[in-house]
Amino acid sequence: MTPSRPIIEIASCDFAYRPSDPVLTDVNLTVGEGEFASIIGPNGGGKTTLVRLILGILPPRRGTVKLFGRDPAETRLYAGYVPQQVQSDRLFPISVLDVVMTGRLGVLSPAGGSLADRAARALFRYTRSDADAARAALETMGLAGLEKRAFGDISGGERQRCLIARAIASRPKLLILDEPTNNMDPRGADLLYTMLEELNRQTAVLIVSHDLGVVSRYVRSVICVNRRVVVHPTSALNGTAIREIYGSDQHLVRHDHRCCESGHQHISD
Repeated sequence: MTPSRPIIEIASCDFAYRPSDPVLTDVNLTVGEGEFASIIGPNGGGKTTLVRLILGILPPRRGTVKLFGRDPAETRLYAGYVPQQVQSDRLFPISVLDVVMTGRLGVLSPAGGSLADRAARALFRYTRSDADAARAALETMGLAGLEKRAFGDISGGERQRCLIARAIASRPKLLILDEPTNNMDPRGADLLYTMLEELNRQTAVLIVSHDLGVVSRYVRSVICVNRRVVVHPTSALNGTAIREIYGSDQHLVRHDHRCCESGHQHISD
């Protein structure tokens, strides 16, 4: 099988908010095109910090981070990101379509686009292409027909899918979701993961999650973060490996195709 081209490359990376308290140490990570992976680990282990390094929101203290082969600050517009907590005023009069349209901010009109589109982009206004992309994203997330509804009036699960539609409206090459099923019931979570499986046909997907069941049912790779970053085998993650990550016994079923039969391998291998 031909190896996929890397879209995330992290080498010998350290990060600390305070010099005396390292958050991530000697991180080496490669994620290829078309990947569908879950980032798991204990609270405070560095999962969200790792995502912020990937997106260039935080600079590494040591080492290098590349996104699509370049500095993440230059390429993060090619990534869609849905953070764990999104603050919003449910009384603010903004429609579902307007929320998704904001995901088009910063997207350049294609070369040869219409004069009207280029003029609108120069004035920081939305174009017809933006509206079409936003409606297509809503349809992908099962929200067609809700365009004119107030964002604050739809259900929690629908709001989450709306925010994901916002992230994919720019047609990213990488989609990163931090705890996407927070405040969702099991049925809503299953629906979301099924939609993400379909999205993975077009874009790489990284999910930060505490829900270890997601690893066995949906993703192909498991990236474990607890100050260091390790890819575990896709056989059952239990015993010593789980105690090292979480400090307690838990159970996962093998579904990862990136690791060898003989046992887990570090990403730096």
